[in-house]
This record gives sequence, structure tokens and C-alpha cells, in this order.
Amino acid sequence: MKVLIVDDHPIVVSGFKALLEQDGAIAVMEAATAAAAEQLVASDPPDVAVLDINLPGISGFELARRLLERDPAAKIIMFSMNDDPVFLAQAQETGARGYVSKNDNPANMIKAIRAVANGGTSWPPGMADKVAHLGRRGASGSSARLTARELEILRLLAKGKSLSEIADLVGVSYKTVATTCASLRTRLAARTQVELVRIAVEQRLV
Repeated sequence: MKVLIVDDHPIVVSGFKALLEQDGAIAVMEAATAAAAEQLVASDPPDVAVLDINLPGISGFELARRLLERDPAAKIIMFSMNDDPVFLAQAQETGARGYVSKNDNPANMIKAIRAVANGGTSWPPGMADKVAHLGRRGASGSSARLTARELEILRLLAKGKSLSEIADLVGVSYKTVATTCASLRTRLAARTQVELVRIAVEQRLV
């Protein structure tokens, strides 16, 4: 089984590579950026891709969207330091089949990979109720209702990217980004772009 790990932290990658390669049935592929991951997947598709959420440039969520656009059957697990259910909700909305916290027992990564490789899913215990609770929140400030594309644009805004830079990173037109920002301001009750950034920071999207 081929497993692709996409993470820009060498220590994290080397640690999980050593863990996974203890199992003689798992071959590990690695990439530090979304662009490198896309090239690898195009030339040698893995059985499972494990994507860090906070990659340089575009996020793991946007990378997941692109990989699933290329192959709707792609098996993806999101990997993050963040345990906030907002991120789990986004992982599910994007089409990932699992979510593993970097704070979790490393053995759970192997369990998640095997479950997803066999056609199943792997979500943190107890998170389903938290995600359901997100759906019952009021309109003010919640980002869980947004699409993966909207969340990606919001995240990039909070990282200080200009609308032109966001258009290049996400692969859409400047007009699309501007229209999305206008829609986000309406939906999140933000009067200015600065308020959008504040909401992104409050929701820990950066």
C-alpha cells in the first residue's frame, strides 16, 4: 500500500515515515508542498493521501479539493494540530474520509490509514456531536457553514494575501475572489475586509 504524506515539517514527516515503514506492507511517499503533492499524485497515485491542513501557499483543504476533482475516488485523511470541530466539519465537506490530530496517539494514524484504505472512514470519537452542534449555532461568526472554497479564501485573507495573490493560489479569477469576499461579508455580517480577517482569526483558520 502506498501512502502519501504531505507536510512541510521534516520532523513530523520523518517520525510518521519511520512509524509507517515498520509495517512492511506500507510504502511512504512524501511531499512538502501542495504543488509537489499534485505532481506525485499525477505520476504515481497513492492508495491513501494524508494532508496537513496548514501547508505553505494553499491549504490542505484546497489540495484535497483539487485531488478529488482529479479523482473523485481519492482516499484522503486530513492531519492537523487543531482539534476544533470547525476543521473536522470542513474536512467532511471537502470530501476527506478521515481526520487525525497531531496530538493523538501515533498508532491511531495507522488505524485511520487502514480504515480509509479499506473503503471506510476514520473520524475522532465524539466529534460527530460537536459538528452537529456547529450546525445549530447562530449566524454570527461561525465559519462552519461556508464551502471549502469560501473557507480557503477567508484563510488566505487572514494570512495577509491580496485578492490577486489569492486568485493565483486558488486558481480562479480576480473577479471570482472579489465576489466571494463580498458574499462572505454579507453572510458573516462583516462590514469590511478587516472584519473578515478578525473572524478568520477568531475561528482559528490561520
